[in-house]
Amino acid sequence: MTGLEIYSLLFEHKLLSSLMFIVLAYFLKLMLVKVIRKRSKAKGEDRRYVINLIKNLINLTVVVLLFVLWTEELQKFALSVAAFVVAIVIATREFIQCIIGYIYIIVSRPFQVGDWIQVGSSYGEVTETNWAKLTLLEVDIDSYSHTGKTLYLPNSMLILNTIKNLNFMKRYATHTFTLTRSQRVNLFSFRDELLERAAVHCQDFYEVAHRYNYLIEKRLDVTIAGPAPTVTISTSDIGKNTASVTIFCPSDQALDIEQKITQDFMELWYLELRNL
Repeated sequence: MTGLEIYSLLFEHKLLSSLMFIVLAYFLKLMLVKVIRKRSKAKGEDRRYVINLIKNLINLTVVVLLFVLWTEELQKFALSVAAFVVAIVIATREFIQCIIGYIYIIVSRPFQVGDWIQVGSSYGEVTETNWAKLTLLEVDIDSYSHTGKTLYLPNSMLILNTIKNLNFMKRYATHTFTLTRSQRVNLFSFRDELLERAAVHCQDFYEVAHRYNYLIEKRLDVTIAGPAPTVTISTSDIGKNTASVTIFCPSDQALDIEQKITQDFMELWYLELRNL
């Protein structure tokens, strides 16, 4: 059978050809994903971005093939519903925005699979993107850990909301917390000692934090806090003394170090109170 005969056969049985394309694409995706995951697991590499890209390319190929196969029918359909174009556009506005949103992230690439991002009030790690939605593993930005929830955001949100790439916070974070006490003790009296104790808690990773801090500043062309801890003394709106502590530390150790510094602060505060 010649190529021309096969081409003619496919166009004579369009429904059967369409089903065949879809089934073949589905099994091709399964096979390629299985092979890539097996190889990435053996090498210890993160290939989720490649898997996501292959899925979208296969889906795009199927859509193009189906469009070519049904071009004549689509043209007739388009002519028959010309009077309802405006209504169709209004009805599919959200879907069109989702497609535009997908094109936007493909062209501008504000993030990729595996990045931590913020879209509106939602925080998460990107696991998949497609024509309709963005899939995130939700992240609690206060504890820098996954919540176990999965977020499905329509791509239209990527046009209507600011996208923040938080990927540098995945390993190290500028963590700030505030300690509040009454005005019975002058916090400046033990500020230096608190700084010394904070520096001791950060000593184990100081060199790595310094290099990572420099890398972020060089990549973003900005100056960020760290890696040395800082303590800023101030007052609250109700007249309480406050000590705002900022540390640049591994994200998974932030809460543990916060607890240690809080314990030091309490010890020093009560020691000063007894000496009054």
